Amino acid sequence: MACRWLPFFTLLRKEVLRFWRVGIQTLLTPILTASLYLFVFGATLGERLSVIEGFSYAQFVIPGLILMGVINNSFANTSSSLFISRYLGNIVDLLVTPITPRQFILAYTLAAMLRGLAVGVAVGLISQGFASLPWAHPWLAIAMAMLASFLFAQFGLIAAIYSNSFDALSMYNNFVILPLIYLGGIFYPISILPPFWERLSRGNPLFYLLDGFRHAILGTGDTPLVVAFGTAATLALVLFVWSAWLIASGYKLKN
Repeated sequence: MACRWLPFFTLLRKEVLRFWRVGIQTLLTPILTASLYLFVFGATLGERLSVIEGFSYAQFVIPGLILMGVINNSFANTSSSLFISRYLGNIVDLLVTPITPRQFILAYTLAAMLRGLAVGVAVGLISQGFASLPWAHPWLAIAMAMLASFLFAQFGLIAAIYSNSFDALSMYNNFVILPLIYLGGIFYPISILPPFWERLSRGNPLFYLLDGFRHAILGTGDTPLVVAFGTAATLALVLFVWSAWLIASGYKLKN
């Protein structure tokens, strides 16, 4: 049993060491970026604005910034690692090892989740200097953060497999993830939008992750928690099945 899982643990260790050795780029940089957001929205606007009753603007925006760090870094870890392996050609060496597709996905996913959640925790700790959060449902907040991290780790694998260049890979982040995050209610509740734009925002899948995470922390949100978790879990399952099929079939990995 131990021998069968040795390739998995070896790959997991390699993936964790990969982002740990360049921690300034993979961990410190996103934490500093989030800290700048916290300074702008916490120190300057935090107590002067309120978009939902009973909470300052800083309290409203901090959960979104935490989850944004989780999402961006989970995606970046799997997408960059797998794409570079394809680009350099050493993915072939990995494929000839006795590692199963399940172990392959699990190793990449766990390493990405570790990086994403580490950044999220760091941002959450730093945010305490700007505003205190009530953490109405802490276990649900942790569950949503883990679900979002898992989901975007799968999306990173898919993007890395389909991308043929660094420019193509960066398009997923610049033209898919970031617009969906910024239009998903990270800086505003969609309930204040005109009816047409509110309905349009509800078609944004990242809205349910952001609102669900914020709802779990603040105790209030624009959509019920069961809907947010149901949507996030469905998306995560779809992307997991998709990435598992691509890896099991060896699509664009063996050539």
